[in-house]
Amino acid sequence: MSTVTNRQQFTFQAEIKQLLQLLSHSLYQSREIAIRELISNASDALDKMRFVAMTEETYRDASPLEIVVEGRPDARELVIRDNGIGMTHDELVTNLGTIAHSGSLEFLKNVPAGGKADVSLIGQFGVGFYSAFMLADSVRVRSRSYKETSGWEWESDGSGTFSVAEAEGLPRGTEIILHLKDDAKEFADDYRIKSVLKTYSGFVPHPIKVGDQVVNDQKPIWVEPKGQVTDEQHARFYQYLTHRADESPLWHLHMAVDSPIQFRAILYCPKTNVERLGFGRLEHGISLCAKRILVQGDCRDLLPEYLRFLYGLVDSEDLPLNVSRETLQDNSVIRKIRGVLTKGVLDKLSALATEKPDEYLDFYKQFGPTLKEGIAVDPTNRDRVAKLLRFASSRSEDGSEPTGLEDYIKRAPADSKAIYYLGGPDLASIRKSPNLEIFRKRNLEVLLLTDPIDEFVMTSLHAFDNKTLTSIDASDLELPGLDAEKPTEAEEPTTGGFGKVLDLFRSSLGDRVESVRASKRLTDSPCCLVNADGGLSIQMQRLLKANNREFPASRRILEVNPDAPLIQRLVQLSANPENEPFIRLCGLQLWANTMVLEGETAEPEEMVARVQALMEQAAQAKSSIII
Repeated sequence: MSTVTNRQQFTFQAEIKQLLQLLSHSLYQSREIAIRELISNASDALDKMRFVAMTEETYRDASPLEIVVEGRPDARELVIRDNGIGMTHDELVTNLGTIAHSGSLEFLKNVPAGGKADVSLIGQFGVGFYSAFMLADSVRVRSRSYKETSGWEWESDGSGTFSVAEAEGLPRGTEIILHLKDDAKEFADDYRIKSVLKTYSGFVPHPIKVGDQVVNDQKPIWVEPKGQVTDEQHARFYQYLTHRADESPLWHLHMAVDSPIQFRAILYCPKTNVERLGFGRLEHGISLCAKRILVQGDCRDLLPEYLRFLYGLVDSEDLPLNVSRETLQDNSVIRKIRGVLTKGVLDKLSALATEKPDEYLDFYKQFGPTLKEGIAVDPTNRDRVAKLLRFASSRSEDGSEPTGLEDYIKRAPADSKAIYYLGGPDLASIRKSPNLEIFRKRNLEVLLLTDPIDEFVMTSLHAFDNKTLTSIDASDLELPGLDAEKPTEAEEPTTGGFGKVLDLFRSSLGDRVESVRASKRLTDSPCCLVNADGGLSIQMQRLLKANNREFPASRRILEVNPDAPLIQRLVQLSANPENEPFIRLCGLQLWANTMVLEGETAEPEEMVARVQALMEQAAQAKSSIII
């Protein structure tokens, strides 16, 4: 038992009420932060005592340095005690009576040269302490300095004054007793206390006990040399961060950085992208710590949005914080950390793609769509992200061998100036596209895009390694020697024959298409649709229309192959005016067929009636068609 005598009254600095108002309503977003601050202060005191014991043999003893947290629900009290360095009478008055006075910084000034590296200090004692009044209507601090044989008791209700009295019989260290406000009495329950401690103080380098349980038993493996951390330890730490029992990460990245800013980090990639399972957009899973104390969970500023699927922890020795530890004083610090982390992740993915391509494809199948967002939002790393993209290719029949842009260029002809691609709803539909015919004939590779975001990616990227990314359904498609193979539209006859067929197609299609013209790209199919200059592809239109049903469809160009057997037969039929209705009907159906091949069913009721009419005419005797 301790006895208290000779109590003295003191007045806080005039700013105390303003500070308490600020702490309670502005800087601290959660009242849980108060416990974090007090635990940090206790950890400081233990660090200081450990340093003193190392340098002064007189003060060494065998007792383990630890923090004990005790809830007293019946008394509505929360107690936090440590057996650290403690405080003298004058230190209590100065540290707890002066706003923004830093006991930790004062202590550092007195550490001998060369000794600072041995002391890890957290926070600014004297500022974080006042966060206690977020939870308590009165606070008692009972402390005995390692230099003294008796202690002192500090007490205040935060209204403007505090008292200090002698207290005999105290052990070395500091005990803080919070008399909790009625609306904060939950913080006297062990379950609530453990939850807060595990969230904010799980990696404090000294044992924190609640009853007989040590609540911070998870080892901070990021401070260890990465070569000494086993896969089993990484798996356990990943499970601790993600709360995914019995699951190992797909891969991990362990970093220790000294320049341009000092920090350590561990990042983990899960095996499954939960966004694909319909759980909505992921929140960032990276926690930001300052000297092992949580500053912010799910920190959105440490990695760009397209890497939001990663989990992990970043711990900085150089992180400057304001009094609340909630807002960074210097955002440039975070920008530097973000830049280094992003480079590290992209380096990791590049190495994985090169050294373990099968493992990389497992990653890409899950997170490729998310990674693609980097092309649009991260111009600094656009080329690096582009090298990581993978697409199905016409060189693989079943699309089971995705290819990257670098490999595409290696296989392309030396004089090639473009990287060709074609989008569609699925591989089966794309492979049936007539636009691919000339590329098959010339043995030119085409990337096959089935993800709706792919065409946004190609538009944003525009070029790669000085090769223009070109959709093969563009109206101005250029291939070496292609122009000489077929007559230009200006050379087409305007009456009779093929020109007559085009005119009939134009009259029947009307404003369904931008124009009808001879094709210079088709080899077998009778016709295909291509995008007018500046027009959106059908895949892009489909994506935009899914988000806005009122989005107007862009008109496209119908290209007709004069060498196709069906078209040549229609040319013959065009000599007789009585066949014009039939040719117009064929034009409409050929246009509808091209739409179906691209995954769109245009005017379904009209198409059914049209097919039925064509079947009826086909069933008639040949003699009924006059040539």
